[in-house]
Amino acid sequence: MTCLTRRAVLGTALVALAPTVGAQPAPAVQITRPWTRAAGQGGTGAGYLTLRSAAGDRLVSASTDIARSVELHTHTNDNGVMRMRPVPAIDLPAGQEVTLRPGGLHLMLIGLTAPLVVGQRVPITLVFERAGAMPVELTVEAAGARGPGSAHSH
Repeated sequence: MTCLTRRAVLGTALVALAPTVGAQPAPAVQITRPWTRAAGQGGTGAGYLTLRSAAGDRLVSASTDIARSVELHTHTNDNGVMRMRPVPAIDLPAGQEVTLRPGGLHLMLIGLTAPLVVGQRVPITLVFERAGAMPVELTVEAAGARGPGSAHSH
C-alpha cells in the first residue's frame, strides 16, 4: 500500500468516526417538564414530570433532602371517592411518554423540611430499575398551578 493510499484510508476512517467522537450518549431515561407546587414546611408536596425511556424501564424510588420521604403515588377511585395510594413502581413502556401529573401518577413529598417557595428549584433523585439514579430539579410553581410555567388558577 502506498503512502498516499494509507492516508486516504486513514482519512476516510477518521471522517466516518468524526460524528461519534466526543458525542454524549442519549440518557437512558429522558426527564422533561419537572415541577412542583408551593407548599408549607412540615406539610406534603407533590412532584410532576414527564419520563420517556427508549428501551423501557421502571421508576422504583425517589429521594430529596427537602422531605422526610418520597413515595410513588397514584389516584384511585374508591367507591366514588378519589384517594391517593402508594405504588411500588411506575412502568415506563419502551418509547412511550409517562406523565406524572395532578390527579394521576405523581411523587409524594412527605414531611417537607422547608417550605417550597415559588421560583425555587428543588433537587430530587429518581431511581430507575435499569438506568439507576438520575438527579433532576423540580421548579416550584404557584400553589394552584396546573403545569410548569402555568399561572395560578383562581
